[in-house]
Amino acid sequence: MITKPKGTYDLINNDARRYKYIESVINELMSLYNYDYIRTPLFESSNLFHRGMGDSTDVVTKETYDFLDRADRELTLRPEGTAGVIRSYIENKGYSNGKLNKLWYLGTMYRYERPQKGRYRELTQFGCEAIGSNDPMLDAEIISIPVNLMEALGINKLKVKVNSLGNDLSRENYKKALVKYLKPHIDSLCDDCKERFKKNPLRILDCKVDKDNVVLKNAPRTLDYLDEESKKHFDEVISYLEALNISYEIDDRVIRGLDYYTHTVFEIEADIKEFGAQNVICGGGRYNNLVKSLDGPETSAVGFSIGIERLMMALEYENVDIKDDKSLDVFVIPVSSEEKQLAFEINQALRLVGISSDIDYLDKKINANFKQAENNGAKFAIIIGEEEKKNREVTIRNLKDRKEERVLFKDMIEYLYSKLDDSCSCDHENCECHKK
Repeated sequence: MITKPKGTYDLINNDARRYKYIESVINELMSLYNYDYIRTPLFESSNLFHRGMGDSTDVVTKETYDFLDRADRELTLRPEGTAGVIRSYIENKGYSNGKLNKLWYLGTMYRYERPQKGRYRELTQFGCEAIGSNDPMLDAEIISIPVNLMEALGINKLKVKVNSLGNDLSRENYKKALVKYLKPHIDSLCDDCKERFKKNPLRILDCKVDKDNVVLKNAPRTLDYLDEESKKHFDEVISYLEALNISYEIDDRVIRGLDYYTHTVFEIEADIKEFGAQNVICGGGRYNNLVKSLDGPETSAVGFSIGIERLMMALEYENVDIKDDKSLDVFVIPVSSEEKQLAFEINQALRLVGISSDIDYLDKKINANFKQAENNGAKFAIIIGEEEKKNREVTIRNLKDRKEERVLFKDMIEYLYSKLDDSCSCDHENCECHKK
């Protein structure tokens, strides 16, 4: 038997419904925030991620799926979304109109890491990138999006942790201080940290192995090395978060694992017991050097990403009820094989005017048809027997109160519209459910 590859999963049943629900909330939220959808290729030039994310990052050194195509081009399955969005922004000259580019994506990423619940080798990320402004207000907006998303989903026990790496000068000064501090202690750290010390010392602070090591706990704080410009930026971010009534905690341990971050960095933790120490559900920050490093013009940008699998786990652990849209307006039931073709035609006619409908394809008995209709959440059943066919009419049964009415073919759609409107829970004034 052929089985799915290690680190992947099938999205079916309740998980599929959770995913579609999350997707619908994201779509609505992005419309409210006025962000435009973007989709980039699943694979890109390997060089994009090496230059964009940094050669010293764990993702690039240990987790990417790299391959040669038939023309010996070096390609990589995308491990994250930001680099591809920035590549697209540069390639399509998103900077040419002088406007702020506010973009969002929802797509599959690939990382070769040890699979565990909520962490897969094939994963889905939702993210936003706001490209073209250094305004601290935009940092606060970016932080507010995942906060509002999770609260809209019913995940309320959140902890927003923010920090600042500062501008290039501040970051360089901090890097020098960190190197000076770590040098006498480097032998007490893990082998990966010893290698990071040579390539990118800031990455040591993001180490999962030594996170409780007293050496790292006593390391210099980034906030102590911010220049006036960087302090001002961070102070304004904090003031805007307060204006949005977003609770936050300043945490100098938040560094993030990618090389392109500058100024604001943040993580959002979910206070969910089952997550344990692995409770970071979202992360992001500002990356003012990434566009230029990928051969674009000097451009400020800020963004975040959030793992959909982690969101689905959070909904499951918190027992959050989701809106189950798995319901039908109508289930069409022919009494015998003589009425099948007519029932099939009616089924299609209903769909074409915006009434969701289905029919039995397994030749089940009529009672099993009614059971199938109920299992699909159908509101009405349309029954077509010999007499209905002869008189050019249908029997419509309300599956809630079991009341039945005979309706002529020509009046069937108008009848259903009126009944479905009565059962519609939408705001009737703006209802899109059953447009004629």
